[in-house]
Amino acid sequence: MSDSPQRLLIIDDHPLFRKGVLQLIKPEPEFEVVGEASTGTEGLELAASLRPDMILLDLNMRGMDGVEVLKRIKSMGSDARVVMLTVSDQADDLVAALRAGADGYLLKETEPEILLAKLKEAAMGQMILSERLAGLLVRSMHKDVRPREPDEAGLTDQEQRILGLIANGMSNKLIARELDIAESTVKVHVKHMLRKLNLRSRVEAAVWAVERQRGKPR
Repeated sequence: MSDSPQRLLIIDDHPLFRKGVLQLIKPEPEFEVVGEASTGTEGLELAASLRPDMILLDLNMRGMDGVEVLKRIKSMGSDARVVMLTVSDQADDLVAALRAGADGYLLKETEPEILLAKLKEAAMGQMILSERLAGLLVRSMHKDVRPREPDEAGLTDQEQRILGLIANGMSNKLIARELDIAESTVKVHVKHMLRKLNLRSRVEAAVWAVERQRGKPR
């Protein structure tokens, strides 16, 4: 995490929940809440004008839902890390959010101290997921055919290195520093790697890599 606080935007249509998150984060010097929105439309406007470092985004909102808001944030070219914060533990919602580009998926039932710890991990460039959802994601992935080994998928040596770093929770920016290449080059490698592995998101790739390392069936 950088020395300056992470500028945080909260998009959630429940005012009491927003207030609770504000109270939780306010004492933390690592974060600064720069805005809050009660609708997806308002959230998109604030994301464009405030350019936050991180966005906490509810999934089920009146009007525009969280996944649609997420897609539009990504299409804007925003560099903000977007973490879904929701009550839904449904596999379809989890997979839809991750495939739309979410950098994390946390349940609102998460204990406050764990939530803070996860957000700090996200600020450091790691992908975050509520622990009890990991198995749900793996089972969802098993419904599709996956290559058993990186060689079988035709990954290059560089793509395999990047896959390993993604499995360690590193962001594109951190991977670029580690490999001494441009971040844009990392993005190209990630795009090719996901296509070869028949995966839709970095989180799916990370889970696939970790499961392979553990020797579990896929």
